[in-house]
Amino acid sequence: MSLLEMKVPSPGESISEVEIAAWLVSEGDYVEKDQAIAEVDSDKATLELPAEESGTIQFKAEEGDVVKVGQVVCVIDTSAKAPEAPNAPKVKKEEVIETPVVEKKEEKTESVKETYATGVPSPAAAKMMSENNVKAGQISGTGKDGRILKSDVIGALSKGIVMPSTEYWSGSREVSKEKLSMLRRKIAERLVSVKNETAMLTTFNEIDMKPIMDLRKKYKEAFAKKHEVNLGFMSFFTKAVTEALQLYPSVNAQIDGKDIILHEYADIGIAVSSPKGLMVPVVRNAESMSLAEIEREIKRLAIKARDGKITPDEMTGGTFTITNGGVFGSMLSTPIINPPQSAILGMHNIVERPIAIGGKVEIRPIMYLALSYDHRIIDGKESVSFLVKVKEMLENPDKMIFGSKDPKEILLGL
Repeated sequence: MSLLEMKVPSPGESISEVEIAAWLVSEGDYVEKDQAIAEVDSDKATLELPAEESGTIQFKAEEGDVVKVGQVVCVIDTSAKAPEAPNAPKVKKEEVIETPVVEKKEEKTESVKETYATGVPSPAAAKMMSENNVKAGQISGTGKDGRILKSDVIGALSKGIVMPSTEYWSGSREVSKEKLSMLRRKIAERLVSVKNETAMLTTFNEIDMKPIMDLRKKYKEAFAKKHEVNLGFMSFFTKAVTEALQLYPSVNAQIDGKDIILHEYADIGIAVSSPKGLMVPVVRNAESMSLAEIEREIKRLAIKARDGKITPDEMTGGTFTITNGGVFGSMLSTPIINPPQSAILGMHNIVERPIAIGGKVEIRPIMYLALSYDHRIIDGKESVSFLVKVKEMLENPDKMIFGSKDPKEILLGL
């Protein structure tokens, strides 16, 4: 017997322990090399643990256990042979004869062995179930040991799922308890520390989204055809933010003890909702990117975050954050700073509102913006001026092409 001890790899710097979120295989199963055998939660992300070799597996830790980086969590017997596939019954050609009437018999389905994975959705399936308000009990998993796959959700939705009227309110007085994941606990700690350790204020403004919407409507098809990515609002906001950060560098700075760290680059965190909670992947050097490059990077990071494949390195080191509560219908909010950053921009939903333009009342698509900032490092004048500059560039898209200056000013050398 040859045993291989599998230890928890380091997910990233400063991470010393992780939590076994779910075993994706059962005790005694034969696993293939590089097969995902477990999902582990760190305080920054959820990662899959692949098998280092093929063989039968034996657990050394249970689901929910908090284990140290480098600790043995399972043992793989690499001398074990892979189970043989069941032989299909042989049918002789002579036995295949014409049968005018064939009686239909009920198909027998093999019972699925119940394990930790039974009824547990994969990250992709969990995302789709959350978006369509589908519960695990409404879908039968066809994955290994009954695990729910994305294809199972798609199949169930195509057939139509009837939500029981008593799904949520059954009239009983029962309560249930769920353990907070390590990621959720860390998020909670960080949010509380921000409220306690920073002098956080929020300033607001509104944006007429018509210029951006008209530009997007005019060029979205050509943009998608050339760059193979859709033109969304987030790239415009990211570009406007990076231009404004050049003019007001303290908004892009952070406090380190008695020092202020000023960044000569803009690593923009984009808040993304995932099945595991709020995640903030970072777009590196966004100040040097085109709109197409920003859109591609945001899409790549968002997919990884929602599928549970984002790495800690892709979520650290941001200098400023943008969060969009408008996708969920939020009209106005005060976003919480993402430490150790000093400011965060909150986007909200777009609503047609009556506003005065040239002395006349017109109906325009308006979005409210909120900038939460740390008053210890950013003065009110800088925060308000920063938000006004973002507003100016979004309402005059030409300024994003030529930087913070008006094209006429550049032409006149002003």
